Amino acid sequence: MSSSPPADGARGRSPWSLRRRLIVQLAALLALVCLVVGVVTEFALREFLINQLDSRLLATSERGNKPPPGGRPGGGRVPAGLRAAGQSIDSLFVDVTPDGTVLGAVQRSAQDAKVAEPFPHDAITKPQAQTLLSVPVNTRRTVDLGSGLGEYRVVSKPSAGGGISITGLPAKDVSDTLWSLGFIFGGVALGGIVLAGAVGAVTIRRTMEPLDRLAATASRVAELPLDRGEVALSERVSDVDTDSRTEVGKVGHALNEMLGHIASALTARQASESRVRQFVADASHELRTPLAAIRGYAELTRRSAEQVPPDIAFAMSRVESESARMTTLVEDLLLLARLDSGRAVVHEPVDLSRLVADAVADAHVAGLGHKWRLDVPGEPIGVLGDGDQLHQVVINLLGNARTHTPPGTTVTTSLSAKDSVVTLTIADDGPGIPPGILPEVFERFARGDNSRSRAAGSTGLGLAIVAAVVGAHRGHVGVTSRPGRTEFAVRFAEAPAR
Repeated sequence: MSSSPPADGARGRSPWSLRRRLIVQLAALLALVCLVVGVVTEFALREFLINQLDSRLLATSERGNKPPPGGRPGGGRVPAGLRAAGQSIDSLFVDVTPDGTVLGAVQRSAQDAKVAEPFPHDAITKPQAQTLLSVPVNTRRTVDLGSGLGEYRVVSKPSAGGGISITGLPAKDVSDTLWSLGFIFGGVALGGIVLAGAVGAVTIRRTMEPLDRLAATASRVAELPLDRGEVALSERVSDVDTDSRTEVGKVGHALNEMLGHIASALTARQASESRVRQFVADASHELRTPLAAIRGYAELTRRSAEQVPPDIAFAMSRVESESARMTTLVEDLLLLARLDSGRAVVHEPVDLSRLVADAVADAHVAGLGHKWRLDVPGEPIGVLGDGDQLHQVVINLLGNARTHTPPGTTVTTSLSAKDSVVTLTIADDGPGIPPGILPEVFERFARGDNSRSRAAGSTGLGLAIVAAVVGAHRGHVGVTSRPGRTEFAVRFAEAPAR
């Protein structure tokens, strides 16, 4: 089964944990609620303050709506409304006579007065007067009069003399109140979000503790070597996390049920494997005696002084050859059965340099048609293990290279040690292993096809024995292959210096 590779963006991002996503979503939801409440409050308060300002504005307009004296914008005279007693500070009055004469001014407080007079005021400019005159009659509107005055709430009404009277009150208090409320509400909301995030993090962490315990149980089960050997699957979810009335309890109960089924399956598998291993071991042991007898009688016939017919001599030679091959197969099966049974490997210092050199020398004698090269350092390299089994590993790898490559192939054996790791490499320049066979080369009775020709028979157990022996020595074996280059690499822990 294949899966599509992750996108570049997803590959660069680390996934968020469920706890982190919940905290972020809680904070985001709270921020959204605060934003909505703040906006609604600002709009509602602005409407309330504007209504209050309009009430004051209408009252001021009624008190100041009297026939205006003559004058022009910026002149020394002021509108009639400015003389009305009790007007609001910074109130704005503009009078327009029937003939189009415009007179406007803004009343100031005593400390802000620029001219010492009974009614301190600032005359408005022509652009400001034009902005005010754009307000329709009998309409209330907020206008911006520019620097110095800012925003004013104004109302335009017909005057008693047939002209227009415009009255305005500053909207600065409304803006200041809204800004103050916004800052206060924003600070309170930010503090609330931070506090809610902290409290939420603690709450979510406590709430998710059962999930953490489930994950810890699953992690301990995942670390068990379930693929081989006898496994005591005693890990279970605690009773406090298996209450089926809760969501986590349902998961914990289901996990316990699954672990129970797995334990039963592992027990059955182990019993079956034990019976198979015992059968193989017993059968291999029992077959050794009759095979030895067959080989002995075959050799006796060949060594007999009496002449036997050629066809009988050929048949007996074939019996002797096949009995020898079957003896090798039985010995391999017996070794695999012993390794599968989990017998402890004898760990004693082994001079791997000497062992490899001897194995290459033997391979050179057995495969005269191949070119054998040896690359080992001058200093001896040692490992801890069973010398006989390690010798068989090297012999099997060299025999595999000799058997499955044509004459003239160069087989190079290298040995090195680096960072307390010993690496044994056996490489050949033969035709290579077919890609379809490569993942299964260490399986038992695995065989290649005709692309790797054989000069001799093969039991299909050589590489399986290599993998089993290396695994028993807590090492690692791997293979890479392409046409013209096949390399087996075996790695062991280096023996500590004495």
